Amino acid sequence: MSKEPYNDAEWILDRNLELGRGDRTAIRCRGESLTYNDLLSQVWRVQNALTMLQVRPGDRVLLVLNDDPDFVAWFLGCLRSGVVPVPVSTMLTGADLGTIAADCGTRLLVIADEYANSVDMIVAASSDLGTVIAVGKDTPKFSTGQVDFRLWSSVSDHSEAPAAATSKDASAFWLYSSGTTGLPKGVIHRHGDLQATFDTYASKVLNITSEDRCLSVAKLFFAYGLGNSLTFPLAAGACAILEPRRPTPAMFVDTIREAKPTLFFTAPGFVAALLDTDTARESFASVRATMTAGEALPADLQRRFSERFGHPVLDGIGSTEALHIFISNTLADQRPGTSGHVVPGYEAKLLRDDGSEVTEPETPGYLHVRGPSIMSGYWNREEATTANLVDAWLRTGDVYTRSSDDYWTFLGRNNDMIKAGGIWVSPAEVEAVLIEHPDVLEAAVVGARNDTGLEEAVAFVVARAGRTIDAQSVDAFCRTKMAAFKRPRRLFVVESLPKTATGKIQRFALRDQLASRR
Repeated sequence: MSKEPYNDAEWILDRNLELGRGDRTAIRCRGESLTYNDLLSQVWRVQNALTMLQVRPGDRVLLVLNDDPDFVAWFLGCLRSGVVPVPVSTMLTGADLGTIAADCGTRLLVIADEYANSVDMIVAASSDLGTVIAVGKDTPKFSTGQVDFRLWSSVSDHSEAPAAATSKDASAFWLYSSGTTGLPKGVIHRHGDLQATFDTYASKVLNITSEDRCLSVAKLFFAYGLGNSLTFPLAAGACAILEPRRPTPAMFVDTIREAKPTLFFTAPGFVAALLDTDTARESFASVRATMTAGEALPADLQRRFSERFGHPVLDGIGSTEALHIFISNTLADQRPGTSGHVVPGYEAKLLRDDGSEVTEPETPGYLHVRGPSIMSGYWNREEATTANLVDAWLRTGDVYTRSSDDYWTFLGRNNDMIKAGGIWVSPAEVEAVLIEHPDVLEAAVVGARNDTGLEEAVAFVVARAGRTIDAQSVDAFCRTKMAAFKRPRRLFVVESLPKTATGKIQRFALRDQLASRR
Protein backbone atom coordinates (compact mmCIF):
# COMPACT_ATOMS: atom_id res chain seq x y z
CA MET A 1 0.00 0.00 0.00
CA SER A 2 1.54 3.28 -1.14
CA LYS A 3 1.81 6.06 1.46
CA GLU A 4 3.89 8.42 -0.69
CA PRO A 5 2.30 11.89 -0.99
CA TYR A 6 0.05 11.98 -4.04
CA ASN A 7 -3.07 13.95 -4.92
CA ASP A 8 -5.01 13.10 -8.06
CA ALA A 9 -6.24 16.67 -8.63
CA GLU A 10 -2.71 18.02 -8.29
CA TRP A 11 -1.47 15.44 -10.79
CA ILE A 12 -4.28 16.19 -13.25
CA LEU A 13 -4.30 19.99 -13.03
CA ASP A 14 -1.16 21.50 -11.48
CA ARG A 15 1.10 19.45 -13.72
CA ASN A 16 -0.20 21.32 -16.77
CA LEU A 17 0.99 24.64 -15.35
CA GLU A 18 4.36 23.12 -14.57
CA LEU A 19 4.54 22.03 -18.22
CA GLY A 20 3.80 25.55 -19.44
CA ARG A 21 0.18 24.90 -20.48
CA GLY A 22 -1.42 27.52 -18.23
CA ASP A 23 -2.74 29.61 -21.13
CA ARG A 24 -4.07 26.65 -23.13
CA THR A 25 -7.82 26.03 -23.25
CA ALA A 26 -8.82 23.43 -20.67
CA ILE A 27 -12.61 23.62 -21.01
CA ARG A 28 -14.95 24.84 -23.71
CA CYS A 29 -18.61 25.02 -22.76
CA ARG A 30 -21.31 26.50 -25.00
CA GLY A 31 -19.05 29.05 -26.64
CA GLU A 32 -17.05 30.04 -23.55
CA SER A 33 -13.53 28.89 -22.70
CA LEU A 34 -11.44 28.45 -19.54
CA THR A 35 -7.67 28.13 -19.59
CA TYR A 36 -5.75 25.90 -17.21
CA ASN A 37 -4.84 29.02 -15.22
CA ASP A 38 -8.54 29.94 -15.02
CA LEU A 39 -9.48 26.43 -13.91
CA LEU A 40 -6.87 26.32 -11.14
CA SER A 41 -8.19 29.65 -9.86
CA GLN A 42 -11.70 28.17 -9.71
CA VAL A 43 -10.38 25.09 -7.91
CA TRP A 44 -8.72 27.33 -5.29
CA ARG A 45 -12.05 29.12 -4.89
CA VAL A 46 -13.71 25.79 -4.08
CA GLN A 47 -10.94 24.89 -1.63
CA ASN A 48 -11.28 28.21 0.16
CA ALA A 49 -15.05 27.73 0.39
CA LEU A 50 -14.52 24.28 1.92
CA THR A 51 -12.19 25.78 4.50
CA MET A 52 -14.64 28.58 5.30
CA LEU A 53 -17.43 26.02 5.79
CA GLN A 54 -15.18 23.83 7.96
CA VAL A 55 -15.50 20.84 5.66
CA ARG A 56 -12.73 18.49 6.74
CA PRO A 57 -10.60 15.96 4.82
CA GLY A 58 -12.58 12.75 4.44
CA ASP A 59 -15.96 14.52 4.63
CA ARG A 60 -18.31 13.81 1.74
CA VAL A 61 -19.72 16.55 -0.50
CA LEU A 62 -22.76 15.67 -2.63
CA LEU A 63 -22.60 17.23 -6.11
CA VAL A 64 -25.81 17.61 -8.14
CA LEU A 65 -24.33 19.58 -11.02
CA ASN A 66 -24.54 19.78 -14.79
CA ASP A 67 -21.66 19.17 -17.17
CA ASP A 68 -20.06 22.61 -16.94
CA PRO A 69 -16.93 24.24 -15.45
CA ASP A 70 -18.52 24.36 -11.98
CA PHE A 71 -18.68 20.56 -11.88
CA VAL A 72 -15.00 20.27 -12.79
CA ALA A 73 -13.97 22.92 -10.26
CA TRP A 74 -15.94 21.35 -7.42
CA PHE A 75 -14.81 17.81 -8.18
CA LEU A 76 -11.12 18.74 -8.43
CA GLY A 77 -11.36 21.26 -5.58
CA CYS A 78 -12.67 18.59 -3.23
CA LEU A 79 -9.98 16.14 -4.32
CA ARG A 80 -7.25 18.75 -3.92
CA SER A 81 -8.40 19.42 -0.33
CA GLY A 82 -8.64 15.73 0.57
CA VAL A 83 -12.45 16.05 0.72
CA VAL A 84 -14.52 13.31 -0.95
CA PRO A 85 -16.76 14.50 -3.83
CA VAL A 86 -19.84 12.35 -4.50
CA PRO A 87 -21.25 13.34 -7.92
CA VAL A 88 -24.73 12.00 -8.60
CA SER A 89 -27.14 11.94 -11.50
CA THR A 90 -29.14 15.10 -12.15
CA MET A 91 -31.91 12.85 -13.44
CA LEU A 92 -32.69 11.43 -10.00
CA THR A 93 -35.77 12.42 -8.01
CA GLY A 94 -35.55 14.30 -4.72
CA ALA A 95 -36.35 11.06 -2.88
CA ASP A 96 -33.53 9.22 -4.69
CA LEU A 97 -31.08 12.03 -3.93
CA GLY A 98 -32.17 12.03 -0.30
CA THR A 99 -31.46 8.30 -0.05
CA ILE A 100 -27.94 8.80 -1.40
CA ALA A 101 -27.33 11.86 0.81
CA ALA A 102 -28.28 9.86 3.88
CA ASP A 103 -26.24 6.85 2.80
CA CYS A 104 -23.00 8.78 2.21
CA GLY A 105 -23.46 11.08 5.23
CA THR A 106 -22.80 14.25 3.29
CA ARG A 107 -22.20 17.47 5.22
CA LEU A 108 -22.43 19.75 2.19
CA LEU A 109 -24.76 19.72 -0.82
CA VAL A 110 -23.74 21.63 -3.95
CA ILE A 111 -26.66 21.76 -6.35
CA ALA A 112 -27.45 23.53 -9.63
CA ASP A 113 -30.29 26.00 -9.15
CA GLU A 114 -32.56 24.20 -11.63
CA TYR A 115 -32.68 21.16 -9.31
CA ALA A 116 -33.34 23.13 -6.14
CA ASN A 117 -36.88 21.76 -5.91
CA SER A 118 -35.23 18.58 -4.60
CA VAL A 119 -33.47 20.31 -1.69
CA ASP A 120 -36.27 19.93 0.87
CA MET A 121 -36.44 16.17 0.35
CA ILE A 122 -32.65 15.83 0.46
CA VAL A 123 -32.39 17.79 3.70
CA ALA A 124 -35.26 15.86 5.29
CA ALA A 125 -33.53 12.55 4.55
CA SER A 126 -29.99 13.48 5.68
CA SER A 127 -29.28 14.26 9.33
CA ASP A 128 -25.62 15.14 8.65
CA LEU A 129 -26.31 17.78 6.01
CA GLY A 130 -25.61 21.28 7.32
CA THR A 131 -24.99 23.49 4.30
CA VAL A 132 -26.45 23.90 0.80
CA ILE A 133 -24.69 25.87 -1.93
CA ALA A 134 -26.75 26.75 -4.99
CA VAL A 135 -24.87 27.09 -8.27
CA GLY A 136 -26.32 29.15 -11.11
CA LYS A 137 -27.82 32.52 -11.93
CA ASP A 138 -31.14 32.16 -10.10
CA THR A 139 -31.81 32.31 -6.37
CA PRO A 140 -33.73 29.11 -5.66
CA LYS A 141 -36.46 28.90 -3.06
CA PHE A 142 -37.00 26.04 -0.67
CA SER A 143 -38.82 25.80 2.63
CA THR A 144 -36.35 24.18 5.00
CA GLY A 145 -34.65 26.42 7.55
CA GLN A 146 -32.44 23.83 9.19
CA VAL A 147 -29.44 24.28 6.88
CA ASP A 148 -27.04 27.10 6.10
CA PHE A 149 -27.91 28.28 2.56
CA ARG A 150 -25.45 30.12 0.34
CA LEU A 151 -25.19 31.20 -3.27
CA TRP A 152 -22.02 30.09 -5.01
CA SER A 153 -21.85 33.48 -6.71
CA SER A 154 -21.34 35.09 -3.28
CA VAL A 155 -18.16 33.07 -2.55
CA SER A 156 -15.25 34.78 -4.26
CA ASP A 157 -11.94 33.95 -2.54
CA HIS A 158 -9.60 32.85 -5.36
CA SER A 159 -6.38 33.02 -3.33
CA GLU A 160 -3.96 30.11 -3.63
CA ALA A 161 -4.88 27.02 -1.60
CA PRO A 162 -2.59 24.08 -0.78
CA ALA A 163 -3.03 20.52 -2.02
CA ALA A 164 -3.76 17.98 0.71
CA ALA A 165 -1.02 15.45 1.46
CA THR A 166 -3.05 12.43 0.43
CA SER A 167 -1.70 9.15 -1.02
CA LYS A 168 -2.61 6.98 -4.00
CA ASP A 169 -4.42 4.56 -1.70
CA ALA A 170 -6.45 7.23 0.13
CA SER A 171 -10.19 7.40 -0.50
CA ALA A 172 -10.72 10.08 -3.15
CA PHE A 173 -14.28 10.07 -4.52
CA TRP A 174 -17.40 7.96 -4.56
CA LEU A 175 -19.66 7.13 -7.51
CA TYR A 176 -23.07 5.60 -7.00
CA SER A 177 -24.01 2.62 -9.13
CA SER A 178 -26.97 3.18 -11.44
CA GLY A 179 -29.25 0.93 -9.45
CA THR A 180 -30.53 -1.09 -12.42
CA THR A 181 -30.50 -4.26 -10.29
CA GLY A 182 -31.37 -2.80 -6.89
CA LEU A 183 -30.62 0.15 -4.62
CA PRO A 184 -27.58 2.17 -5.71
CA LYS A 185 -24.34 1.46 -3.88
CA GLY A 186 -21.53 3.90 -3.13
CA VAL A 187 -18.45 2.79 -5.07
CA ILE A 188 -15.27 3.96 -3.33
CA HIS A 189 -12.33 4.98 -5.53
CA ARG A 190 -8.82 5.95 -4.48
CA HIS A 191 -6.63 8.90 -5.42
CA GLY A 192 -4.57 6.78 -7.80
CA ASP A 193 -7.51 5.44 -9.78
CA LEU A 194 -7.99 8.39 -12.14
CA GLN A 195 -4.35 8.33 -13.24
CA ALA A 196 -4.61 4.56 -13.67
CA THR A 197 -7.39 4.93 -16.28
CA PHE A 198 -5.35 7.58 -18.06
CA ASP A 199 -2.14 5.54 -18.10
CA THR A 200 -3.97 2.48 -19.48
CA TYR A 201 -6.98 3.19 -21.69
CA ALA A 202 -6.46 6.86 -22.58
CA SER A 203 -2.74 6.52 -23.30
CA LYS A 204 -2.47 3.00 -24.70
CA VAL A 205 -5.79 2.66 -26.55
CA LEU A 206 -6.69 6.23 -27.54
CA ASN A 207 -3.13 7.57 -27.89
CA ILE A 208 -4.45 10.85 -26.47
CA THR A 209 -2.30 14.00 -26.77
CA SER A 210 -2.53 17.64 -25.77
CA GLU A 211 -3.92 18.41 -29.24
CA ASP A 212 -7.09 16.38 -28.71
CA ARG A 213 -10.56 17.76 -27.99
CA CYS A 214 -12.90 15.42 -26.13
CA LEU A 215 -16.71 15.41 -26.35
CA SER A 216 -18.89 12.94 -24.44
CA VAL A 217 -22.58 12.09 -24.55
CA ALA A 218 -22.22 10.35 -21.17
CA LYS A 219 -22.35 12.85 -18.32
CA LEU A 220 -19.58 13.63 -15.83
CA PHE A 221 -21.50 12.15 -12.90
CA PHE A 222 -20.91 8.66 -14.29
CA ALA A 223 -17.60 6.81 -14.41
CA TYR A 224 -17.53 6.67 -18.22
CA GLY A 225 -18.23 10.40 -18.61
CA LEU A 226 -15.82 11.34 -15.81
CA GLY A 227 -12.96 9.78 -17.74
CA ASN A 228 -14.09 11.11 -21.11
CA SER A 229 -14.65 14.73 -20.08
CA LEU A 230 -12.34 15.29 -17.11
CA THR A 231 -9.54 12.79 -16.50
CA PHE A 232 -8.47 12.14 -20.07
CA PRO A 233 -8.48 15.64 -21.59
CA LEU A 234 -7.13 17.46 -18.52
CA ALA A 235 -4.43 14.91 -17.73
CA ALA A 236 -3.25 15.17 -21.34
CA GLY A 237 -3.32 18.99 -21.37
CA ALA A 238 -6.04 18.74 -23.99
CA CYS A 239 -9.48 20.38 -24.20
CA ALA A 240 -12.72 19.11 -22.66
CA ILE A 241 -15.83 20.14 -24.59
CA LEU A 242 -18.70 20.17 -22.08
CA GLU A 243 -22.37 20.10 -22.98
CA PRO A 244 -24.70 20.69 -19.97
CA ARG A 245 -27.95 20.05 -21.83
CA ARG A 246 -29.73 16.72 -22.14
CA PRO A 247 -28.31 15.00 -25.21
CA THR A 248 -30.15 14.83 -28.52
CA PRO A 249 -28.66 13.82 -31.88
CA ALA A 250 -29.37 17.20 -33.49
CA MET A 251 -27.81 19.14 -30.62
CA PHE A 252 -24.68 16.99 -30.57
CA VAL A 253 -24.24 17.21 -34.34
CA ASP A 254 -24.35 21.00 -34.00
CA THR A 255 -21.79 20.85 -31.19
CA ILE A 256 -19.49 18.63 -33.23
CA ARG A 257 -19.67 21.00 -36.21
CA GLU A 258 -18.93 24.03 -34.01
CA ALA A 259 -16.44 22.70 -31.44
CA LYS A 260 -14.69 20.17 -33.72
CA PRO A 261 -13.82 17.39 -31.26
CA THR A 262 -11.23 14.81 -32.20
CA LEU A 263 -12.47 12.11 -29.79
CA PHE A 264 -16.20 11.44 -29.48
CA PHE A 265 -17.55 9.23 -26.68
CA THR A 266 -21.07 7.85 -26.85
CA ALA A 267 -23.26 4.78 -26.32
CA PRO A 268 -24.71 2.24 -28.79
CA GLY A 269 -28.23 3.68 -28.55
CA PHE A 270 -26.93 7.14 -29.48
CA VAL A 271 -24.98 5.63 -32.38
CA ALA A 272 -28.25 4.20 -33.68
CA ALA A 273 -30.00 7.55 -33.20
CA LEU A 274 -27.26 9.41 -35.11
CA LEU A 275 -27.45 6.92 -37.96
CA ASP A 276 -31.19 7.58 -38.11
CA THR A 277 -30.56 11.24 -39.02
CA ASP A 278 -29.48 12.77 -42.34
CA THR A 279 -26.19 14.01 -40.86
CA ALA A 280 -23.57 14.48 -43.56
CA ARG A 281 -20.21 12.73 -43.42
CA GLU A 282 -18.32 16.03 -43.27
CA SER A 283 -20.04 16.94 -39.99
CA PHE A 284 -17.69 14.45 -38.29
CA ALA A 285 -14.60 15.51 -40.25
CA SER A 286 -12.70 16.55 -37.09
CA VAL A 287 -13.33 13.25 -35.26
CA ARG A 288 -10.49 10.75 -35.43
CA ALA A 289 -12.30 8.06 -33.38
CA THR A 290 -15.66 7.35 -31.76
CA MET A 291 -15.79 5.28 -28.57
CA THR A 292 -18.84 3.41 -27.26
CA ALA A 293 -19.64 1.70 -23.96
CA GLY A 294 -22.59 1.02 -21.67
CA GLU A 295 -24.08 -1.72 -23.86
CA ALA A 296 -22.43 -3.98 -26.40
CA LEU A 297 -22.33 -2.28 -29.81
CA PRO A 298 -23.92 -4.55 -32.45
CA ALA A 299 -21.63 -5.28 -35.39
CA ASP A 300 -24.02 -3.75 -37.93
CA LEU A 301 -24.09 -0.41 -36.10
CA GLN A 302 -20.31 -0.38 -35.80
CA ARG A 303 -19.81 -1.01 -39.51
CA ARG A 304 -22.45 1.47 -40.65
CA PHE A 305 -21.24 4.30 -38.40
CA SER A 306 -17.58 3.78 -39.29
CA GLU A 307 -18.30 3.63 -43.02
CA ARG A 308 -20.66 6.61 -42.98
CA PHE A 309 -18.43 8.98 -41.01
CA GLY A 310 -15.03 7.69 -42.06
CA HIS A 311 -13.25 6.91 -38.80
CA PRO A 312 -12.74 3.96 -36.40
CA VAL A 313 -15.44 3.07 -33.87
CA LEU A 314 -14.06 1.45 -30.73
CA ASP A 315 -16.50 -0.49 -28.60
CA GLY A 316 -15.46 -1.58 -25.14
CA ILE A 317 -16.65 -2.57 -21.70
CA GLY A 318 -16.12 -0.80 -18.41
CA SER A 319 -18.01 -0.35 -15.16
CA THR A 320 -18.44 2.03 -12.25
CA GLU A 321 -16.47 -0.40 -10.09
CA ALA A 322 -13.56 -0.43 -12.58
CA LEU A 323 -13.94 3.32 -13.26
CA HIS A 324 -13.51 3.07 -17.03
CA ILE A 325 -12.98 0.69 -19.95
CA PHE A 326 -10.83 -2.41 -19.39
CA ILE A 327 -11.56 -4.39 -22.59
CA SER A 328 -11.64 -2.50 -25.88
CA ASN A 329 -11.17 -2.46 -29.59
CA THR A 330 -8.24 -0.28 -30.65
CA LEU A 331 -7.44 2.34 -33.27
CA ALA A 332 -5.52 -0.24 -35.29
CA ASP A 333 -7.79 -3.22 -34.72
CA GLN A 334 -11.59 -3.32 -34.59
CA ARG A 335 -13.59 -6.52 -34.79
CA PRO A 336 -17.28 -5.58 -35.03
CA GLY A 337 -19.53 -7.37 -32.56
CA THR A 338 -16.77 -7.87 -29.99
CA SER A 339 -15.40 -5.83 -27.11
CA GLY A 340 -11.88 -6.30 -28.48
CA HIS A 341 -8.84 -7.13 -26.34
CA VAL A 342 -8.00 -6.62 -22.68
CA VAL A 343 -6.56 -3.12 -22.18
CA PRO A 344 -2.85 -3.25 -21.23
CA GLY A 345 -2.53 -3.02 -17.47
CA TYR A 346 -5.62 -5.16 -16.78
CA GLU A 347 -6.26 -8.90 -16.56
CA ALA A 348 -9.49 -10.73 -17.32
CA LYS A 349 -10.72 -14.29 -16.87
CA LEU A 350 -13.93 -16.30 -17.25
CA LEU A 351 -15.26 -18.52 -14.47
CA ARG A 352 -17.92 -21.23 -14.35
CA ASP A 353 -20.63 -21.57 -11.71
CA ASP A 354 -18.35 -23.78 -9.64
CA GLY A 355 -15.53 -21.20 -9.69
CA SER A 356 -13.30 -23.09 -12.13
CA GLU A 357 -11.73 -21.10 -14.93
CA VAL A 358 -12.95 -21.39 -18.51
CA THR A 359 -9.97 -22.01 -20.80
CA GLU A 360 -11.73 -23.36 -23.91
CA PRO A 361 -12.33 -20.86 -26.76
CA GLU A 362 -15.87 -19.63 -27.44
CA THR A 363 -17.14 -21.06 -24.14
CA PRO A 364 -19.33 -18.79 -22.00
CA GLY A 365 -18.22 -17.79 -18.53
CA TYR A 366 -18.66 -15.07 -15.95
CA LEU A 367 -16.28 -12.18 -16.58
CA HIS A 368 -13.85 -11.17 -13.82
CA VAL A 369 -11.30 -8.35 -14.13
CA ARG A 370 -8.31 -7.18 -12.13
CA GLY A 371 -6.38 -3.94 -12.57
CA PRO A 372 -5.12 -0.66 -11.12
CA SER A 373 -8.44 1.25 -11.09
CA ILE A 374 -10.69 -1.33 -9.43
CA MET A 375 -12.72 0.07 -6.53
CA SER A 376 -11.64 -0.50 -2.95
CA GLY A 377 -15.21 -1.54 -2.08
CA TYR A 378 -18.80 -0.44 -1.56
CA TRP A 379 -19.63 2.02 1.22
CA ASN A 380 -21.30 0.23 4.15
CA ARG A 381 -21.96 -2.84 1.99
CA GLU A 382 -19.58 -5.44 3.37
CA GLU A 383 -21.56 -8.39 2.04
CA ALA A 384 -21.71 -6.92 -1.48
CA THR A 385 -18.01 -6.04 -1.37
CA THR A 386 -17.08 -9.57 -0.31
CA ALA A 387 -19.28 -11.08 -3.02
CA ASN A 388 -17.91 -8.89 -5.82
CA LEU A 389 -14.23 -8.51 -4.86
CA VAL A 390 -12.22 -11.70 -4.38
CA ASP A 391 -8.42 -11.46 -4.18
CA ALA A 392 -8.61 -8.11 -6.03
CA TRP A 393 -10.65 -9.70 -8.86
CA LEU A 394 -13.89 -7.87 -9.64
CA ARG A 395 -16.92 -9.98 -10.55
CA THR A 396 -18.56 -7.91 -13.29
CA GLY A 397 -21.84 -9.81 -13.63
CA ASP A 398 -21.35 -10.09 -17.40
CA VAL A 399 -21.31 -13.30 -19.42
CA TYR A 400 -18.59 -13.38 -22.09
CA THR A 401 -16.75 -15.68 -24.47
CA ARG A 402 -13.11 -15.45 -25.51
CA SER A 403 -11.98 -16.46 -28.99
CA SER A 404 -8.86 -18.44 -29.77
CA ASP A 405 -7.23 -15.22 -31.02
CA ASP A 406 -8.16 -13.34 -27.82
CA TYR A 407 -11.24 -11.31 -28.78
CA TRP A 408 -13.80 -10.98 -26.01
CA THR A 409 -17.54 -11.04 -26.86
CA PHE A 410 -20.41 -9.97 -24.63
CA LEU A 411 -23.38 -12.34 -24.37
CA GLY A 412 -25.43 -10.62 -21.65
CA ARG A 413 -25.71 -9.95 -17.94
CA ASN A 414 -25.80 -13.14 -15.90
CA ASN A 415 -29.45 -12.47 -14.97
CA ASP A 416 -30.41 -11.51 -18.55
CA MET A 417 -29.40 -14.75 -20.26
CA ILE A 418 -32.31 -16.76 -21.68
CA LYS A 419 -32.68 -20.53 -21.53
CA ALA A 420 -34.88 -21.43 -24.49
CA GLY A 421 -35.51 -25.10 -25.18
CA GLY A 422 -32.93 -25.94 -22.53
CA ILE A 423 -30.20 -24.03 -24.39
CA TRP A 424 -28.66 -20.72 -23.31
CA VAL A 425 -29.42 -17.79 -25.61
CA SER A 426 -27.52 -14.49 -25.60
CA PRO A 427 -29.81 -11.42 -25.80
CA ALA A 428 -26.96 -9.45 -27.38
CA GLU A 429 -26.63 -11.98 -30.21
CA VAL A 430 -30.34 -11.86 -31.06
CA GLU A 431 -30.42 -8.05 -30.82
CA ALA A 432 -27.48 -7.81 -33.22
CA VAL A 433 -29.48 -9.72 -35.84
CA LEU A 434 -32.64 -7.71 -35.30
CA ILE A 435 -31.00 -4.35 -35.96
CA GLU A 436 -29.69 -5.64 -39.29
CA HIS A 437 -33.29 -5.57 -40.50
CA PRO A 438 -33.74 -2.43 -42.64
CA ASP A 439 -36.74 -1.22 -40.63
CA VAL A 440 -35.30 -1.71 -37.12
CA LEU A 441 -33.39 1.06 -35.34
CA GLU A 442 -32.96 -0.50 -31.88
CA ALA A 443 -33.84 -3.80 -30.25
CA ALA A 444 -33.90 -5.33 -26.79
CA VAL A 445 -34.51 -9.02 -26.08
CA VAL A 446 -35.62 -10.54 -22.79
CA GLY A 447 -36.72 -13.94 -21.61
CA ALA A 448 -40.32 -14.62 -20.60
CA ARG A 449 -42.45 -17.65 -19.80
CA ASN A 450 -45.08 -18.64 -22.33
CA ASP A 451 -48.47 -20.21 -21.57
CA THR A 452 -46.84 -23.62 -21.15
CA GLY A 453 -44.38 -22.26 -18.59
CA LEU A 454 -41.35 -22.52 -20.87
CA GLU A 455 -38.94 -19.63 -21.36
CA GLU A 456 -38.71 -18.00 -24.78
CA ALA A 457 -37.09 -14.93 -26.32
CA VAL A 458 -39.27 -11.82 -26.61
CA ALA A 459 -38.16 -8.79 -28.64
CA PHE A 460 -38.94 -5.10 -28.26
CA VAL A 461 -38.02 -3.07 -31.34
CA VAL A 462 -37.94 0.60 -32.33
CA ALA A 463 -38.52 1.57 -35.98
CA ARG A 464 -36.13 3.69 -38.00
CA ALA A 465 -37.35 7.13 -39.02
CA GLY A 466 -40.00 6.90 -41.73
CA ARG A 467 -40.21 3.10 -41.51
CA THR A 468 -42.93 0.73 -40.29
CA ILE A 469 -42.07 -2.60 -38.70
CA ASP A 470 -43.94 -5.65 -39.92
CA ALA A 471 -43.65 -8.54 -37.44
CA GLN A 472 -43.87 -11.21 -40.13
CA SER A 473 -41.07 -9.58 -42.11
CA VAL A 474 -38.85 -9.48 -39.04
CA ASP A 475 -39.64 -13.10 -38.20
CA ALA A 476 -38.78 -14.21 -41.74
CA PHE A 477 -35.54 -12.27 -41.53
CA CYS A 478 -34.63 -13.95 -38.23
CA ARG A 479 -35.33 -17.40 -39.68
CA THR A 480 -32.54 -16.84 -42.22
CA LYS A 481 -30.08 -15.48 -39.66
CA MET A 482 -30.26 -17.59 -36.51
CA ALA A 483 -31.04 -21.01 -35.09
CA ALA A 484 -34.72 -21.69 -34.40
CA PHE A 485 -34.35 -21.83 -30.61
CA LYS A 486 -32.88 -18.30 -30.57
CA ARG A 487 -35.62 -16.69 -32.67
CA PRO A 488 -37.96 -14.31 -30.76
CA ARG A 489 -41.40 -15.88 -30.38
CA ARG A 490 -43.07 -12.53 -29.67
CA LEU A 491 -42.29 -9.06 -30.96
CA PHE A 492 -43.50 -5.69 -29.68
CA VAL A 493 -43.00 -2.42 -31.54
CA VAL A 494 -42.33 0.45 -29.11
CA GLU A 495 -41.47 4.13 -29.52
CA SER A 496 -38.38 3.89 -27.27
CA LEU A 497 -36.53 1.52 -24.98
CA PRO A 498 -36.21 2.19 -21.23
CA LYS A 499 -32.60 3.10 -20.44
CA THR A 500 -30.41 4.33 -17.63
CA ALA A 501 -28.70 7.72 -17.97
CA THR A 502 -25.62 5.90 -19.27
CA GLY A 503 -27.56 4.26 -22.09
CA LYS A 504 -27.92 0.78 -20.62
CA ILE A 505 -31.20 -0.90 -21.52
CA GLN A 506 -33.32 -1.58 -18.43
CA ARG A 507 -34.40 -5.11 -19.29
CA PHE A 508 -36.11 -5.52 -15.94
CA ALA A 509 -38.53 -2.75 -17.02
CA LEU A 510 -39.31 -4.69 -20.20
CA ARG A 511 -39.90 -7.86 -18.19
CA ASP A 512 -42.25 -5.87 -15.95
CA GLN A 513 -44.14 -4.71 -19.07
CA LEU A 514 -44.55 -8.31 -20.15
CA ALA A 515 -45.80 -9.32 -16.72
CA SER A 516 -48.40 -6.55 -16.79
CA ARG A 517 -49.69 -7.80 -20.16
CA ARG A 518 -50.58 -11.25 -18.82
